[in-house]
Amino acid sequence: MSASLNKVILIGNLTADPELKYTASGTARARFRIAVNRQYKDSSGQLQEDTTFVPIITWGNQAENCANYLSKGRQAAVEGRLRIYSFENKEGERVYATEVVAQNVQFLGGIPQSNTEPGTVPPPIEQPTDQTEDEEVPF
Repeated sequence: MSASLNKVILIGNLTADPELKYTASGTARARFRIAVNRQYKDSSGQLQEDTTFVPIITWGNQAENCANYLSKGRQAAVEGRLRIYSFENKEGERVYATEVVAQNVQFLGGIPQSNTEPGTVPPPIEQPTDQTEDEEVPF
């Protein structure tokens, strides 16, 4: 059998808060969607932007972490595999769906400003107080 590869890496912003549910056996499952933007020049040289909305699903501890720490607008990097499946809808028609099954989700960019009260400034990031750069290195 020949080798094959199914790997997806995306960076985008969540379009809504993750939806966390549990299976009958107690396994956590989170679903969310990210918006992935790309810019290109059209035939007349005008800069255009295209957005693709990608559904993501993740399982277990990763799902619970996504539900706890991700929210609408937050940027995330998703690494996983592409899954295409079909099902029959209420009208009896075959419907195809595509999603990314995430093995790794990295939370990027900090908490969005929209999550703070209007007119408030987020607390400053504390800088380390040790002055190691002035000390001699012993090797």
